[in-house]
Amino acid sequence: MRHIYWLFFLLFVLSCTGSTSSKMSRTNQQWLERHVSANTSTQMEKGSTYLSIYSEINSFDQDTKHGLTVTVSMRNIYDVDTLYISGIKSYDSGGELLHDYLDHDIYLKPLETMEIIIDEEDEYGGTGGNFIFDWYASPAKEPLFEAVMIRTSGQQGISFTTTGIRRD
Repeated sequence: MRHIYWLFFLLFVLSCTGSTSSKMSRTNQQWLERHVSANTSTQMEKGSTYLSIYSEINSFDQDTKHGLTVTVSMRNIYDVDTLYISGIKSYDSGGELLHDYLDHDIYLKPLETMEIIIDEEDEYGGTGGNFIFDWYASPAKEPLFEAVMIRTSGQQGISFTTTGIRRD
């Protein structure tokens, strides 16, 4: 009987573990389905937006850090025009490139939102992580880039947001 309990415990633990590579591949698959040829229309406005993220924060002192789950949100806030994203790059606290998410342009339909999730255990970027989004859209119609960072423990939790700022 004791072996059965251990077997159930082992199965439970294995079912709770996840693979970040499968999450990344789901995101990449979603973006592959949104592949679009580069739009060279002269009527499109090009832009670049900076977004800060915090995948971990300091607590008590500079050596004590707590991981945060980060949701990076890319939003087309217009109900008529499609938004095109031509680049998504993330950098760590030291400015080193961590990940180049796109090798082709993707689109967001009107009022559509896409997300990048960074797990709490991932110290992705540290306390000063950065994203750069390159995009093009109809003139005077900027996308909205936001990040929500959260950590919960029992009934306690912290959360905060950041909003992207245009770089050009």
